[in-house]
Amino acid sequence: MSRFVRRTPIATSADNLFAWHAQPGAFQRLTPPWSGVRLESFEGIGEGERAVIRLSPGVRWIAEHHVLPEAERRAGILGFQDVQVTGPFAAWTHHHRFLPDGPGRSILEDDITYRLPLAPVSKIVAGTFARRQLARMFAYRHRVTQGDVGRHTATALEPLTVALTGASGLLGKALSAFLLTGGHRVVRLVRSRQAVTTWNRSEAEQALYWNVEQGEVDEVGLATSAPDAVIHLAGEPVYALRWTNEKKRRIWESRTKGTQLLSRALARLDRPPRVLLSASGSGYYGDRGADRITEGEPPGAGFLAEVCQAWEASTQEAEDAGIRTVHLRLGPVLSPAGGLLDTLLPLFKLGLGGHVGRGDQFLPWVALDDVLYAVLHLLAGDLDGPVNLSAPTPVTMRRFAKALEPVLWRPARLRAPQSLLTFLSGDLARETVLASSRLLPQRLVDDGFTFAYPALDTALRHLLGATTEGSPDLPALP
Repeated sequence: MSRFVRRTPIATSADNLFAWHAQPGAFQRLTPPWSGVRLESFEGIGEGERAVIRLSPGVRWIAEHHVLPEAERRAGILGFQDVQVTGPFAAWTHHHRFLPDGPGRSILEDDITYRLPLAPVSKIVAGTFARRQLARMFAYRHRVTQGDVGRHTATALEPLTVALTGASGLLGKALSAFLLTGGHRVVRLVRSRQAVTTWNRSEAEQALYWNVEQGEVDEVGLATSAPDAVIHLAGEPVYALRWTNEKKRRIWESRTKGTQLLSRALARLDRPPRVLLSASGSGYYGDRGADRITEGEPPGAGFLAEVCQAWEASTQEAEDAGIRTVHLRLGPVLSPAGGLLDTLLPLFKLGLGGHVGRGDQFLPWVALDDVLYAVLHLLAGDLDGPVNLSAPTPVTMRRFAKALEPVLWRPARLRAPQSLLTFLSGDLARETVLASSRLLPQRLVDDGFTFAYPALDTALRHLLGATTEGSPDLPALP
């Protein structure tokens, strides 16, 4: 048998660390975004409870959870273990231990014993590779645990009920898991009545029906769930090959009509939520070259700028009802699980990477984890109005491509000509990948928010598992 152990200090008590791992959403937060792993079912971490994980089409890992061995429990050690029932290893036992390390601090220990299939031959051939993959995965898991637990502990936000639209998207899924591990209750607004039934089997995760095209929202359910906060992310995806008139209509109406419908429903509640965080986009400012853009800048020109203006104006009824409203002017959110980075990775891995257009246009990127942490900061604070949500270090497209080179060990020397992109995609290309937006998150920074991944190189290494180092940001306890 082989053994792998990783230990990391965490800025919370062992009891709190154990409780964090027991929350729904912990597995999703701990799953590396580059892995392609999908959780099919999760019963919990209690004795005999199972998790079913799809590793790839037709390949499943079934893990069964158990309490720690009796000797450890008698010694007062907190934790649990999971044992592979079926899966890729010949044997696998994973001990999760949460060890006291002084007041308000603990040590997270992952202790794994495993045997590769066809051992001992496989250990000679693939043993080093397997150990490197474990090191990548658990370095990521420990960074996320440090960051998430540290932010929840430092914010000390009382448990909230949060209504969420767009919960099936990249950001919505991650945000749901992050809020749940913080002890909050998430109520998803979904477009499928069947999904409502599925989600309502859990007290912590529930769902309500709404349909933007039909102008329907379950106002009775909203009143009953009594959300303290609402996060509105839903909207037709912007990217396609071209913007047809029909695509533009869906982009516009999904944002304006959906936001108006939600705002009106919230304004009618006898007990409206305290805050509405409504998505917008960096496209609000249009193509601004190398100008530094803070929230006080006027809107730009173009379809996306017009959409964002109308989108933000659609929250008016919620604002008139006294609901603190924040417009999240989001830059491209980086994750290999979706969005811009997911689109680029296959090309870069084939050695076909490079910048688009001139290469001097600024990209207002932001790491997915920092969006989650900023949302928590905004839920707990008192900011309202527009908030730029991007990293404090926007980079040019040429610099972005070069930053991927050492992470992926692939060259980034090709270029997609501007003329080709505009020929293929027209206004879509001109207003997205060819537009320049040197966005600065001035209001967030002035409000005391600290980015976990302010530098692109560190963010990419974290998101793509190219480092076995710990967290670059461990927030201090208050």
